[in-house]
Amino acid sequence: MGDTVAAMTEMQTLARVRHELLVLGDWAFDRLRSRVEGLTDAEYLWEPAPGCWSLRPGPDGTHGFEWDPHHPEPQPLTTIAWRLSHVTDILAGDRNASWIGLTPRGLSDEERRAAGEAATAAAAIAALERAYARFRSHMSTMDSETLLEPMGDVAGQWGKDTRLAFVLHELDELIHHGAEIATLRDLYRALHA
Repeated sequence: MGDTVAAMTEMQTLARVRHELLVLGDWAFDRLRSRVEGLTDAEYLWEPAPGCWSLRPGPDGTHGFEWDPHHPEPQPLTTIAWRLSHVTDILAGDRNASWIGLTPRGLSDEERRAAGEAATAAAAIAALERAYARFRSHMSTMDSETLLEPMGDVAGQWGKDTRLAFVLHELDELIHHGAEIATLRDLYRALHA
């Protein structure tokens, strides 16, 4: 009987942890969403310093990230467009499902990349909303009893990390990039008053 009670208590605890992750995600997303309300195209593409990474149109007209896989030091400052697209890419990624044992729903990574990044602020905000809805859908259907399990081979070099650690990492990305976007908006407003 003691083992049954302990197992039930652990299941309840893990269900509570998943609930708290969703609450934190909603709070962080709502804060970011409110901070990008009224974002103009001028702000979205504003380059606060020379050599910023941003979104640029490619030969086919679709916009893509500027990126260097060698990670130059220091890394260039990024625009709101770059950061917002990065957060969107993180939240919409197929790995948010596959690394926690689910089958991804919605547009695949390949389909999203083929469409390119949002060229306007309004399109970027709409893409962010879709990405968070996809992220939240995966997190809310995750089996909370598996939160402490390793992700396994699907996660490559992070396969020994738990599913909980991965979800926390994704939420950290949302929170810290959201703060960067908010700071860039504050700076733009201060310089263009």
